[in-house]
Amino acid sequence: MKALELGSNRVFSTVLKLTLPAMLAQFINVLYSIVDRMYVGNIPEVGDLALAGVGVCAPISTLITSFSYLVGMGGAPLFAMSLGEGRQDNAKKILANAFFALIGISVIVSAVMLSLTRPILMTFGASEATYVYAKRYFIVCAAGAIFPIVATGLNQFIIAQGYSGIGMATIAIGAVANIALDPLFIFVFHLDAMGAAIATVFSQFLSFAFVLLFLRLKQTKVRLSLRGFSGRIIAKTLKLGLSPFLIMATDSLIIIVSNAMLQKYGGADGDMWITVSTVVQAFFSLITMPMLGISTGSQPVLSFNYGAKNEALIKKAVKIILSMCIVFTVVMFALSFAVAAPFVSLFTKDPEIARHSVWGIRVFMIGVIPLAFQYALVDSLTALGQPQYSVVLSLFRKLVVFLGCTLLLPVFFGARSIFFAEPASDVLSAIVSTAVFLIVFPKILKKRLAQGDAALLGT
Repeated sequence: MKALELGSNRVFSTVLKLTLPAMLAQFINVLYSIVDRMYVGNIPEVGDLALAGVGVCAPISTLITSFSYLVGMGGAPLFAMSLGEGRQDNAKKILANAFFALIGISVIVSAVMLSLTRPILMTFGASEATYVYAKRYFIVCAAGAIFPIVATGLNQFIIAQGYSGIGMATIAIGAVANIALDPLFIFVFHLDAMGAAIATVFSQFLSFAFVLLFLRLKQTKVRLSLRGFSGRIIAKTLKLGLSPFLIMATDSLIIIVSNAMLQKYGGADGDMWITVSTVVQAFFSLITMPMLGISTGSQPVLSFNYGAKNEALIKKAVKIILSMCIVFTVVMFALSFAVAAPFVSLFTKDPEIARHSVWGIRVFMIGVIPLAFQYALVDSLTALGQPQYSVVLSLFRKLVVFLGCTLLLPVFFGARSIFFAEPASDVLSAIVSTAVFLIVFPKILKKRLAQGDAALLGT
């Protein structure tokens, strides 16, 4: 319950206390997603087909959750900036409007997904053989979309108040529950892929309930209220949240398109290649999601000190965040050579799928160290309230380089070549993002120092 002092001169300690719980939370989050797939892949007789079906749904489920970033990652920096200025009443308004926006978005997302189930799944990589498993998983997750969207979105406001441990607990509660419930629904109740989805949604409900309870406690620094609706605040929140939303949503979109291209150019082996991609993406998420914990978990420090006009602490924090991302990716790159094969063996016993999966993991790791620059610098721009830069850089990485490679490479080199889209986008986007950051960062700080507090949020 003790909140961190975000304006403390002990920047490294503050960043560490924010990022370690965020990293651990994201790791746990990834772990339960992996356990989901691991259990599904080991269902007797139909495991590989069921895993391919869940693999089609996995990026769509991530896409659903990414709508929480539109509000959570957009509103939390504004919220922290207000706290940095000492404007707690304004912070309370931002939190209330974030809640309204999250509820509205979740209802719309559920309605759209449920009304277009078959077209979505068949367009994005399901075959007639895998559709039945994909449908069972997808319908449950789409119906329960309100729980991950609201829980993940509001959790950013808990972290932005300095409650990093509570933010970790929000994710850990759902993850632990999901790991415990998966074997019950899949193997005891014999619900195969649907059982995995039911366990996931029930676990997300527990996180949802925990977040609402904490934000209503009297001891919480800024409590959730249901007053003060403002279309202007929601619009500003959505504008700033567009970049992190696009990062998450386009990650999902690219996997969806990759699955469709693997099915198209994989021929008779289309389902096999989607299974391989599912395993490779599961491994890669062990790197990208904890690193997202570093780059986004540390945002409150940047946003708070941006609001407080503390230029020195902002510069120091950016260096620390980037260094942490680089060290993390270097360690994971080294580990990948030793753990790729044992990791793959958790999902499948098929030697061909296992061989291709290990190869795919090593291809994905080619550009993982440069990716540290992309995550740290683009998310820092978002924390400083600069969506015009972070949006463009995010779109360049995913929609220009990654999507372009995904669509063009298999035309000339076959299904296997799709896996090279990841390192190509990681390396090129890191170069571009670093160059842009070095140019605009000094200008952003100079402009902020010349601003009044009212100009920050347009109030």
